[in-house]
Amino acid sequence: MERFASAADLIAARKPEGPVVCSRPHAAARAARWFVENFNGDVAYAYKANSSVFLVGALYGAGIRHFDVASLPEIEDAATIPGAELHYMNPVKSRESIRRAYHEHGIRSFALDTEDELRKILDETRGPSGQARDLVLFVRISVPAINSRIPLERKFGTSGAKAADLLVKTRQAAAELGITFHVGSQTMTPDAYINALAEVQGLIGKAGVVVDRVDVGGGFPSVYPNMQPAPLARFLSAIEEGVNRLPVRENVRLMCEPGRALVAEAETLIVRVEARRGSDLFINDGGYGVMFDAAHLGWIFPARLVGREASSDQLVPYELWGPTCDSIDHMKGPFLLPSCIKEGDYLEIGNVGAYGRAIAGDFNGYGRYEEAILDDAPMMTMYGDANVSPARTSSR
Repeated sequence: MERFASAADLIAARKPEGPVVCSRPHAAARAARWFVENFNGDVAYAYKANSSVFLVGALYGAGIRHFDVASLPEIEDAATIPGAELHYMNPVKSRESIRRAYHEHGIRSFALDTEDELRKILDETRGPSGQARDLVLFVRISVPAINSRIPLERKFGTSGAKAADLLVKTRQAAAELGITFHVGSQTMTPDAYINALAEVQGLIGKAGVVVDRVDVGGGFPSVYPNMQPAPLARFLSAIEEGVNRLPVRENVRLMCEPGRALVAEAETLIVRVEARRGSDLFINDGGYGVMFDAAHLGWIFPARLVGREASSDQLVPYELWGPTCDSIDHMKGPFLLPSCIKEGDYLEIGNVGAYGRAIAGDFNGYGRYEEAILDDAPMMTMYGDANVSPARTSSR
């Protein structure tokens, strides 16, 4: 894959006709190093966020050895990573995928949120000598979404008396019992983790079980033009304080599942303007491609003109339209760009590394991308000194 110092250099060399997804592996590595150095436990990359070999390789090189996987194809892909420890954290799994995960790929770590799912796991991991004795089972509890931009509490999770009962039953079957939760994607402040760990504390007391592992899930944020989350250090401090109050063993093993926070900054998208109609720009990728979140969730990504000097420093708001014939292929923004934008200009749209590539499809024949590596800095970052310091000051 070709490497360039910046998007401007790529455009000068290629003049690409189609959209280009550009990776910044060094940005993923920086994010991974920070989590590995500061989180007091296992950092399991949420594989669904972006499975690019360049980014996964950068994460691995920075010390990531745990991976949160949610399907058999993800398992088969991630299983090729040397020394990887995979955690099958989708609470609803097919019997075939459970069986193959355990017997073919050596996965021992599974999430569940019902007694039916527990029975499935026990049935499909059973061997000739009977029930498996090496299962690490995480009961997923439901917690409220607090200040998250994409709430995730409705689909999975158990609570109250059902949760306490499930913890007891899972404890009887598991070699190691864990509790997990998910506070929602792009959580802006640590409050959600504080509340979730308080819920965990109450449930452990109600169930009266010994808990070996606590997985605080994902939800760690990245930074975007209209979203400035609390510093990441505050999230880890809040988690550590909450875990220290739990009635668990002194050596309880912690895990987190960052996805967006590790890779959002590590990819950028170069698009060409095919038409301008007033403040509407028609570009060659959109809501059926890498910019799904911009179209369907109202996400605003950093954008800039690249490939030529702007004739004016004045920035004006634009709406973007994708290349398909579907009128919902619309990204309202606003995206602030120079007033001089015209047909044939190239735009760099930054911080699209989380879920953009993973969701992109080929509707209307689009969704095909050239690729390149860029060596310059991300357009926005969570890993400047103001956002990440101080590092962890205590440990359990």
